[in-house]
Amino acid sequence: MAAAGIMRKDGRQLEQLREVTIERGWSQQAEGSALISFGGTRVLCTASVMPTVPRWMAGKGKGWVTAEYAMLPRSTNERMDRESVRGKVGGRTHEISRLIGRSLRAGVDMKALGELSIAVDCDVLQADGGTRTAAITGAYVALADAISWAQAAGRVPRSATPLVDSVAAVSVGIVDGAPMLDLAYTEDVRAGTDMNVVATGRGLLIEVQGTAEGAPFDRAELDRLLDLALAGTARLTELQRAALAAGAGA
Repeated sequence: MAAAGIMRKDGRQLEQLREVTIERGWSQQAEGSALISFGGTRVLCTASVMPTVPRWMAGKGKGWVTAEYAMLPRSTNERMDRESVRGKVGGRTHEISRLIGRSLRAGVDMKALGELSIAVDCDVLQADGGTRTAAITGAYVALADAISWAQAAGRVPRSATPLVDSVAAVSVGIVDGAPMLDLAYTEDVRAGTDMNVVATGRGLLIEVQGTAEGAPFDRAELDRLLDLALAGTARLTELQRAALAAGAGA
């Protein structure tokens, strides 16, 4: 239940996700794709199957999964230049791209995938907090569809099981002294503690990124935030499963 005196701008309870929608098959060209919305945050995730692996992996009988993240120029309140125009990819973009890639790899058996690569591109169409967590959650759905495509096309044996677990992510934080799940931008900028949690469908932790933006937090607060986050990722896992069970574009 929401703490007394705490009212979120959108009327949610402290432990409540924003409205989450997942639209599979959004791109006609990509082997896997999903348009995911966490409230006002919208991210297009496309997964591309490629017949080769990085040079350093050649001949090892294993596949590879990688990811790239980017924000469109007008995904925020003011237009920003494309990083390609600036001539340099920013540190935040590199960091989030690597986070998405290693998060997805935690759910994949690379040997079962065989010697092919899947590149997942996550493009933020609209940002209202939690873009990296929305990207990871949507990227898994796009990845799952790309692997299904590869099996149907004979690129991966139908008997193989490349996906060993699902992957989802959510933000949590302490705002105005109260632990909250899935922070919108107006909450994120006021958070005294800000955390992103990536977990598997079984509830195992892949990555925890937590920072005291103001006062340090104690162990009890950390445990409360992790409990909130894992409840959130469990709900996101249910939504991913429902989306994958439905027809693409449903």
